[in-house]
Amino acid sequence: MQAEERGGARAGAQAVPEARPLDGFTVGVTAARRAAELGALLERRGARVRYAPALRTVPLPDDAGLRAVTGELIGDAPDVVVATTAVGFRGWVEAAEGWGLGEALLGRLAGAELLARGPKVRGAIRAAGLTERWSPASESMAEVLDRLLAEGVAGRRVAVQLHGEPLPEFIGALRAGGAQVVAVPVYRWLPPVDIGPVDRLLDAVTGGGVDAVTFTSAPAAVSLLRRAEERGSREEVLAALRREVLVACVGPVTARPLQAHGIPVVQPERFRIGPLVQLLCRELPGRAQELTVAGRRVEIRGHAVVVAGEPRPVPPAPMALLGALARRPGRVVSRAELLRALPGTGRDPHAVETAVARLRAALGAPELIRTVVKRGYRLAVEPPAETGTDGDGGV
Repeated sequence: MQAEERGGARAGAQAVPEARPLDGFTVGVTAARRAAELGALLERRGARVRYAPALRTVPLPDDAGLRAVTGELIGDAPDVVVATTAVGFRGWVEAAEGWGLGEALLGRLAGAELLARGPKVRGAIRAAGLTERWSPASESMAEVLDRLLAEGVAGRRVAVQLHGEPLPEFIGALRAGGAQVVAVPVYRWLPPVDIGPVDRLLDAVTGGGVDAVTFTSAPAAVSLLRRAEERGSREEVLAALRREVLVACVGPVTARPLQAHGIPVVQPERFRIGPLVQLLCRELPGRAQELTVAGRRVEIRGHAVVVAGEPRPVPPAPMALLGALARRPGRVVSRAELLRALPGTGRDPHAVETAVARLRAALGAPELIRTVVKRGYRLAVEPPAETGTDGDGGV
């Protein structure tokens, strides 16, 4: 009977939503290809996503450059072909078939030493009826390069299938070793048709409206920084990316243009979108400020606060006020100082009281914010011993 009563009580209790790893965080996505896939993975884990494709790709069948290189390789067969991405290799073969060159291209590839960067590329090669000669366990282009240089490339014709990224160090090392390198630009990047989303992301980076920005290609990183320079905000954007915004890249090639500007970058061990999202799920919560307020665990995130494990969305103005209080936890912050922290409020002294009321309502726990009569407000945190005179003195 008691067990039934306990079960009934549990069934009747209102479930409290548990915070997901990215609840309360805003993440910028600069990818053009697979942006929807990356965004869906982020949103599933609670993130608010800002889509700002920094580039667009030229459709393969319409790419005269790729067609010209394909014809060149058919006319003068390569000794070695390096396939870097599965989607790129498949797209190349499909485009060649559309031009009536598919059989000729596959014949040339079959006669070459075919190297696959990783298992996905290996699968694409085999699906085309070909067999790779070798594939590194690490999926690293550096290991591919080491193998080629160890074999010797002097006088050999090496075709490298690119995928939007130029791989200058890889190609440069092969040429320095005496190889004749033919770059196969499977995708070419161009600026986006609509630059508006990129401009809005840049404004969010400098204005504190985004917690992380993701990059899945080096050209996207270059394009974003170039646009910031065109708008005259390059230094402000660089400063925010260096100190405030988490920058996450899918791999070292993508990270290189950002690191060249002194921007700290995190990247997953496996260069894939899934591990990139998992990395954000670990990194972003670790950057949130955690406090014990009125006996409750409070975690302050970008646009939400997690109170005792429950995510609570907070509007921008109350969040700005909370940030000012949290910078001095337990200490009294004057109304004048809080007014300066509120965005776009002018000098209306009632704006602070309004923001406090909205903050208390958003948190669902009014006792977290204490009113200190005639002085201001403070978080309900025990102040440091030396500031004991800053007791709440109010409610």
